[in-house]
Amino acid sequence: MTLRNSIRSQLRTKRRALTPHQHEDYAQGFANHFAKTAMFRKSERIAFYVANDGELDPSHLMANAWATGKKCYLPVLTQTHDKSLMFAPYEPDAPMSYNQFGIPEPNVSARHRIKARYLDLIIMPLVAFDKQGNRLGMGGGYYDRTLGFLNVRAKWIKPRLVGIGYSFQEIPSIESESWDVPLSYIATEQSLIKI
Repeated sequence: MTLRNSIRSQLRTKRRALTPHQHEDYAQGFANHFAKTAMFRKSERIAFYVANDGELDPSHLMANAWATGKKCYLPVLTQTHDKSLMFAPYEPDAPMSYNQFGIPEPNVSARHRIKARYLDLIIMPLVAFDKQGNRLGMGGGYYDRTLGFLNVRAKWIKPRLVGIGYSFQEIPSIESESWDVPLSYIATEQSLIKI
């Protein structure tokens, strides 16, 4: 087992061990402090995700986004060979279907989906993070392939990339690979870390 896979296994086990009450408290804590940031208030088009496998749930923040008139999106797996993501508009009670990993996606036609470059803010799940902005995901590489265009820019304003997770998912360092796309911020139930 590689070091990355060992870290994934340990931290996924730890986050799945949280009680439903802890999951709810951490999700609410994250939403409460992140909703107050200028970055969130100024963003109009925001991508979220549906929590899976014990991930920190961004649904409270999404409810805040709807209440303040923001457009919310969820990732949808593309049906192409490159294994990347598009982003579909999402509203409460929208029809959903399950992708190959059993994760719900908005059931909208491809013409209503947008590319990452048209979003202001992307809220991303993670398994581990370090304070240098490195993120360890589930290992499929979907976000890195989707956001690879950012690696060819010296600087970008949007989309801003925010990895969210529990504070216990921080590790001292993650060795980055050439295809990894660094985060702009990391948010936990306790804090917001600017990279």
